[in-house]
Amino acid sequence: MSGMNSDSQTEKFVRKLARGSSRRSLLSRIGAALVAAPVFPLLPVDRANAAKDRSVQAKTSFARHAQTTDDTQCDYWRYCAIDGSLCTCCGGGLHTCPPGTEASPTSWIGTCINPDDGKAYLIAYRDCCGTADCGQCFCDNTDRATQVYRPQGNNDIIWCFGVSSMEYHCSTAVLVGAAE
Repeated sequence: MSGMNSDSQTEKFVRKLARGSSRRSLLSRIGAALVAAPVFPLLPVDRANAAKDRSVQAKTSFARHAQTTDDTQCDYWRYCAIDGSLCTCCGGGLHTCPPGTEASPTSWIGTCINPDDGKAYLIAYRDCCGTADCGQCFCDNTDRATQVYRPQGNNDIIWCFGVSSMEYHCSTAVLVGAAE
């Protein structure tokens, strides 16, 4: 019996809804939702306040344990988003490629916090290409790494584009400037 009562109540509700709205109204609302839905990811998001929080609690695990003295170690502060062999272990420097290799004109970026002054800095990671992989001091730090759909912030890509050889050797970490 209760099924009949529920069924009749549902029928009354649906009939009332049908009398009060037109098919055009329903179709226009569905159409508006279909058009508006893909636009939502394009809307700006205010991350300014979250980005400026430099407290210990807000820092990533990498930032809490980073050091500033040994640039041949994976926990060196500039290496927060590096993926590959460190050029400092392969005959190059923080921002120079080893002899016999060529710096890629493309790079990916990361924002790393210097533990000495607590400020965030923009770091451009550039691959050195042209000879076989160095294979020394391999680091895979993914601090704030983004998905591949935003490649400029992704470190899983070999960035040896625009050079004579696509063969990866090592990666550098060039300090671009303070992140504002």
